[in-house]
Amino acid sequence: MGLRVAVVGATGNVGREMLAILEERLFPADEIYALASRRSQGVEVSYGDRTLKVKDIEQFDFSGVDLVLMSAGSAVSKEWSPKIGATGAVVIDNSSAWRMDPRVPLVVPEVNPDAVLGFDKLNIVANPNCSTAQLVVALKPLHDRAKIKRVVVATYQSVSGAGKDAMEELWSQTRKLFVADEIVKEHFTKQIAFNVIPHIDAFMEDGATKEEWKMMAETKKILDPAIKLTATCVRVPVFVGHSEAVNIEFESPLSAEEAQEILREAPGVMLVDRREDEGYITPVEAVGEFATFVSRVREDATVENGLSLWCVSDNLRKGAALNAVQIAELMLNKGLFKRLAAA
Repeated sequence: MGLRVAVVGATGNVGREMLAILEERLFPADEIYALASRRSQGVEVSYGDRTLKVKDIEQFDFSGVDLVLMSAGSAVSKEWSPKIGATGAVVIDNSSAWRMDPRVPLVVPEVNPDAVLGFDKLNIVANPNCSTAQLVVALKPLHDRAKIKRVVVATYQSVSGAGKDAMEELWSQTRKLFVADEIVKEHFTKQIAFNVIPHIDAFMEDGATKEEWKMMAETKKILDPAIKLTATCVRVPVFVGHSEAVNIEFESPLSAEEAQEILREAPGVMLVDRREDEGYITPVEAVGEFATFVSRVREDATVENGLSLWCVSDNLRKGAALNAVQIAELMLNKGLFKRLAAA
């Protein structure tokens, strides 16, 4: 017996990726529904070899499903996720709407799988921010060994993290630069083609952006509230794949060689770290992959017990769609879906 699954936001980048990953990982879905707003009703999306016609979320009966993968933005999730949870279906939400709600577990299966057991307060589980997800996968095994005190991270985040319109803006500006046409800025505050923008999400009173705050707050909730973290989040002219330069300070000594051995065996991590040309991973190689890649592991002599590393992942996958499906797999393995548990 499989689950009845609905994907909300099925026409977006992440929604389409969710459908692809459900099929790739042979997720046991007896029925699958693609949902979006009324303006997308009738649009066709792919699910393996099948084509699904998108249904209107307003007209859909959620009492007939067991699992909802929600990727339609915070406003939609705030309105719909509690309603869907009240029907008995489990919502795994990809937006920021519920991440810091104390009633809602924020889960990365390789890092804090047992946190999912708290889902039943609202029948909602939150997916972390894309930049946080890959970071904590790399940090967790090192934290278990030497206990992390402080993290300084600079991100290099692709435009796909800002949606389809952002990807189109990069493509459009790049073409216009080659033919000397006027550059139009619509989605980003500055030109994104052949540029980098140190500004993701809104500015806060202390000068940090909300994206930077999310990385700090979510890492504390997922991994350890005692960890101190500061981030500088930068949008770069890459279509898919987030990269991070990470500096870590530990309570105990940890050599680069031991860290490499730990990461080589860590769940969800792929260590590619040869100190030679091409001996590291870039976003281009990470696209379409499930792993969080780690390279450039080295000791930092400027602090006691310090390491630096480079971390890359497909943000549409581990940063969003894959992590959501992994949460669903985790819940399935723990017998947390009511209809299946009662059967």
